[in-house]
Amino acid sequence: MRVVVCIKQVPDTTEVKINPETNTLMREGVASIVNPFDEFAIEEGIRIKEAHGGETIALTMGPPQAEEVLKTALAMGCDKAYLVSDRAFAGSDTLATALTLSAAIKKIEEKDGPVDIVICGKQAIDGDTGQVGPGIAVRLNLPPLTYVSKVREINAEKKYIIVERLMERGKEVVKSTLPALLTVVKDINTPRYPSLFEIKKASKKPLIKLTFNDLGIREDQTGLKGSPTWVNKIFTPELKNVSGEIFQGEPEECVKKLTERLLELTKGVSL
Repeated sequence: MRVVVCIKQVPDTTEVKINPETNTLMREGVASIVNPFDEFAIEEGIRIKEAHGGETIALTMGPPQAEEVLKTALAMGCDKAYLVSDRAFAGSDTLATALTLSAAIKKIEEKDGPVDIVICGKQAIDGDTGQVGPGIAVRLNLPPLTYVSKVREINAEKKYIIVERLMERGKEVVKSTLPALLTVVKDINTPRYPSLFEIKKASKKPLIKLTFNDLGIREDQTGLKGSPTWVNKIFTPELKNVSGEIFQGEPEECVKKLTERLLELTKGVSL
């Protein structure tokens, strides 16, 4: 089986600061990491390869330094990696990103052969939209299996997959044809940590770069030109001063005081 795992380099949110004048993220000096949800996608892609044979390919779109997250994926166990990088892609929103990545997956199929499963993390922590994975599925005409918490069964010969999806009120079991696209949640597995030997071994694995000219897409389909949405500004919400009250005394007395206070605060409020 051939599995493509789409991952993203994101700023470490514990160090992110916002420029108060421009209302944009201050990325200078901020460490970048693998999008946390994508670590679970990488792990699941590797587990599928280990169980069914084949290869797992890591794919990311971003600036040249984004190859660092691909090195992490290779160290974890991916067999090769593709970096989609070009100034033409700068400013891509989720629509343009999904189109560009789907074009890259088609290029991977030309080079390496048919892709059976595409896996993404359920969302990126910098944008939190969860739109890119389903967007790729639409572009590639693949059934989208979102919020997958467990892969129950894969039958490569009969070309089907059975998964559990995490829903608001429980879980849903879905059977789908292959190829398919999965977006996964943290419940699905526990990502492995690469050893020093695996990190050294990763440096010898193929890391292939694709540019705008390699993908066969138009300028108005990617980057700012292909993005109908954009981030106007980013800001930190103002914190409101909230005062609290402490009731002292015996439990029965405190309950009585609390009840009276709540009735006072909700007076005139219709339910």
